Amino acid sequence: MSHTAHIRSHRKPRRNASSVAVRAGVAGGVLSTLAVAGASAQASAAEPVTQTLELPTLTADLAQQIAQSADATQQAAANYQLRAERDAAAEKAAKEAKADLADAKKEAKAKAEAKRKAEAARKTAEAASRSSDRTTLATPASSGSSTSSSTATGSAAAVVSFVKAQVGKAYVSGATGPSAYDCSGLVQTAFKQVGISLPRVSQSQSTAGTQVSLSNLQPGDILYWGSAGSAYHVGVYVGNGMFVGAQNSSTGVVERPLSYDPPSGAVRVL
Repeated sequence: MSHTAHIRSHRKPRRNASSVAVRAGVAGGVLSTLAVAGASAQASAAEPVTQTLELPTLTADLAQQIAQSADATQQAAANYQLRAERDAAAEKAAKEAKADLADAKKEAKAKAEAKRKAEAARKTAEAASRSSDRTTLATPASSGSSTSSSTATGSAAAVVSFVKAQVGKAYVSGATGPSAYDCSGLVQTAFKQVGISLPRVSQSQSTAGTQVSLSNLQPGDILYWGSAGSAYHVGVYVGNGMFVGAQNSSTGVVERPLSYDPPSGAVRVL
């Protein structure tokens, strides 16, 4: 026996022919399957897949609806534009009205200011005139016979006597006696006693006779306050620098000195 006979060989044992053949067959089958699958995939890739979409048919109703929708859209746009134009016109009118109102207020304010200044100037002139006349008015100490009630005769004396008798009676607007008077009502009633008919209101009474200077008054002369023809108050001069008048609702008919409320002018009817 060889000295190596008892050592195992390092070579792999040979497979038998049948096992090799089976494995070869299986491998071949797998490769064939893969080949067929690949060929099929290539064929599928080569032929594009198409899909047909069926579009809706444009019917008459649908066309009408589209047309109506377009008309509605156009009408809405027209309405929007009309509203925008109206809004713009209204805003413009409002601005113009505001500007006109501001101009009117300015004009009214200017007129009111001019009127106020004119009235102030008129009052100043009248006050200056009264002040000038006041310095020349006769007083009891310096008056002559022409300003003394004791010198009044005839009709003038009757007028003076009547107005003095009414002192203390009430002032009522529009009244002409016998228990109450207003200023022109007292003067009218007094002269009626001597048969002289005077106008009813103070404005007309201030021009009813001959204008006389306040420095040359005689008993029975009519005194007025304000301008001749637009007087707002009247009374009767009774001599000694005194007058009688229905002043107001607080005082009634009173006798006062000329300095109490210097008159603007006087007229003589007797």
